[in-house]
Formats: sequence, C-alpha cells, structure tokens
Amino acid sequence: MTQKQNTLTKTDIVALLACVCCILWGSAIPVIKTGYRLMQVDSADTASQIVFAGVRFTLAGILVLIFASIKERKVMIPDREILKYAVPVCLAQTVGQYFFFYIGVAHTSGVKGAIITGLGNFIAILLSCLAFRSERMTGRKIAGCVLGFAGVVVINLMGNSLDMGFKLTGEGFILIAQLSYGISTVLINLFSRKVSPVVLSGTQFTMGGIVLTLIGVGMGGHLGNVTAGGVAIIFYLAMVSAVAYTLWSVLLAWNDVSKVAIFGFVNPLCSVILSALMLGEVKQAFNIGSLIALILVCTGIYIVNCKKKMSR
Repeated sequence: MTQKQNTLTKTDIVALLACVCCILWGSAIPVIKTGYRLMQVDSADTASQIVFAGVRFTLAGILVLIFASIKERKVMIPDREILKYAVPVCLAQTVGQYFFFYIGVAHTSGVKGAIITGLGNFIAILLSCLAFRSERMTGRKIAGCVLGFAGVVVINLMGNSLDMGFKLTGEGFILIAQLSYGISTVLINLFSRKVSPVVLSGTQFTMGGIVLTLIGVGMGGHLGNVTAGGVAIIFYLAMVSAVAYTLWSVLLAWNDVSKVAIFGFVNPLCSVILSALMLGEVKQAFNIGSLIALILVCTGIYIVNCKKKMSR
C-alpha cells in the first residue's frame, strides 16, 4: 500500500474529508431554493429546474477536468476506457439522482428534504452488502439502517410542523433520488479502483449535465431571469459538486462504502441549520420531531461506523 493509499484509509482523514464534502452538500438545499427564487423558477416549472441542474453539473464537470489537466500537466480528454465506466455512473448519479432531486426539493421544505436525503447513505450500504456483495452485512449495519429509516418515518409523520403528508413529486422523488445515489455510490466505489476517480467524476458530470440540459430544454425549460446573483448561485453549486464529489470519489476508491457513506449524517444536520437560517424554516428545524429524527439518523450512522471498535 502506498503512502497516499495508507493516508486515505485512516479513519480520521476519512472523517475529515467526508465531513467537508457533507458540509458543502448540506448547503445545497437552501442554496438551490434561493437560486430558484433569484431566477424566478417556479416550483411547478419542472423543465426549468432540470435546465438549472444541467447547467450546474456541466460547469462542475468542466471545472473538475480543468483541475485534472492542471494537476497532470496535460489536457485530460476522456478515452474509451473512462467512458465505459462514466456512462453508468452518469446515468445513476447526475441524470438519475438529480433529475428527481431537483424536482423533489422544490416541492418540499428544505428541512424535510435534507433529512430524507440522509436515507441515501443507508441505501448505499444495503446495496453494497446485499446487491453488489462488496462487503459483508452485519447486525450493526442492519440496526443502523433501521434507525435511519425510522428517522425518515418520524420526520414525515410530524404533520404539525412539517406539512403533513407524503407527495410523490416531493418526498417521493427525493427518495427515488437517494436510490440512484446509492447505486452510483457503489459503482464509484468499484470503478474508481480501475480508473482515475477525478477524471471519472469530471467526465460523468459533464456528460450528465449536458443530458439534463437537453432534457430540460426539450421540455420547454429555460433560465429567463439570469442575474448576477443567479449566476453566482450556479457557480457555487458547481463548485460544491466539483469539490465534494471528487473528494468523495477518491475516498470511495480506497475504502469500503460503509466506511465513507456513514459520515453522511453531517449532510442533513448542516441542511437543517442552513435551511433554518436562510429560508426562515426555524419552526421546522428546531422542534421535537426534527430533533428525534436527527438523533435516530445519527445514532444509526454511529452504530455502523463503530462496528470494529464495538465488535472487539
């Protein structure tokens, strides 16, 4: 094992880098809603939301490939080998996940969407253990997944503060997005050991962003009210994707899915706080139901993450 590989498998390094990723992702939900408002994208305008997503990820992919080219001191043009792995990742992550995520987040509150998004970590672990058999399923992993799902149920049943009910185009689409996220996480874990995770990330983002943009435009979508603030929002979201997903892919290249994905609890936690501050969802962020849900989700992740220490 090289020095780089050894460093990237250390739990404290994994925790630090994974938490940086999740803090960036945690800001995405309130920032996306702010971007919709600045660009006057209505919650019912699905096509324009998809164009919004497509532009973001196309820019993110270009930024990653530019970074890779600077690092390698040559223009990194994806070859046939990269494309072979980038296509399925692109379909699962950028196209599949964000097609549903961008629509879903516009039809639910930032806080609710943030906590449901946390379910993706457990789906990734379940798929890695049961479907792809990349690692062994244990009792603690099952317990962690059950607790995480319980958190999602609680947040949906607290109708007094979180607009009672379950909408397919809101919470339902976010759940579908998390299934796509789980699949893409396992694929990245497998493929990043065969090709450069940085180039893989940049390629799949660029391809997926173009596909999303074409789908949105084909549906009649557009970004009519393009302001400096709106452009800044898209650039920030592109940077979030470029930095966070590339780091995440590198971590997945050297670690089990469960070891990395489990740190996703920082994502909903940061989204709850930022949604409360930026979107005025204070009542939804700071109530007993949301607190119980967060405790359940975080406890589940803790149980899975501490499996080695607790099993000795």
